[in-house]
Amino acid sequence: MSNSTATIPSRKESNNWPRWVLVAALLAGNIALATGPWFVRLADTGPVSAAFWRLFLAIPFLVLLARGTGQALSGIPRKTLMLVVLGAIAFALDLSSWHIGIEKTRLGNATLFGNAGSIVLLFWTFIITRTLPKGMEWLAIIFALGGAAILMGRSLEISTATLIGDLFCLAAGLFYAVYLLTLQDARKNIGAWSLLVWVSIFACPVILALALLNGELIWPTNWTPIVTLVVTSQLIGQGLLVFSLRHFPPLIIGLALLTQPAVAALIGYAQFGEVLLPMDVFGMVLLGGALVVAKSTKAKVANAPVNRP
Repeated sequence: MSNSTATIPSRKESNNWPRWVLVAALLAGNIALATGPWFVRLADTGPVSAAFWRLFLAIPFLVLLARGTGQALSGIPRKTLMLVVLGAIAFALDLSSWHIGIEKTRLGNATLFGNAGSIVLLFWTFIITRTLPKGMEWLAIIFALGGAAILMGRSLEISTATLIGDLFCLAAGLFYAVYLLTLQDARKNIGAWSLLVWVSIFACPVILALALLNGELIWPTNWTPIVTLVVTSQLIGQGLLVFSLRHFPPLIIGLALLTQPAVAALIGYAQFGEVLLPMDVFGMVLLGGALVVAKSTKAKVANAPVNRP
């Protein structure tokens, strides 16, 4: 057994950036990621193939960003590299499962279930610190769970046609939580862009193999949806999210991710006629309120050891 530590960044590190920049990056990253399902549907490849192109085409740009910011791409400690490999596998399974689910269910369903891992992150924070929520943290949790429950009740119309898609997206949310938790320690030794480079390199073969096993069309005839997916979801969305993870505790990250279903539901309404009812809007308001409350709290993750095999 070895001990690893889950900590929030020091005040000195966080103060390197203005608070409004960090908040804007977190929100912009989530909004960019929420547009992903739209372009997955528009792609004329298979859904898993779209996930492969999303990562593969972004690698050269990520390398340039890593080098331009002085982040090393070599000399990574072996233990850290192993964590990156595990995180990349989880990320590959997350994207593959989520993209399959997007094709089988509504955008609101897909994004809400895909972010089910946010609940895991939220409660994981209290488990590792052996504490209970305090003060405004309770309000944030109630808002988040209440908003998610309302949206799930209103937008998730489970049937034989959508059940399989919902289950794929739920599995994706759990894989994504594993991805985030696995890379907590790796981020201490690798820069944000360098980390994305290695995650993409290790995840691409896994996703391509899954696409081939699924019998999908790999090569697109219309590159516009694929390229847009790369720019919005991988370069902007994942880039800003990984950058933000260094400056916020898991509680805030998890709650912020819950805003994605609201954005996806709006896109579903505008592009695919997925109607929003007043109760849906109320659920979105609750989720937005949860993010505001979470940002105003001072949730702390102490240097609590987490035993791992």
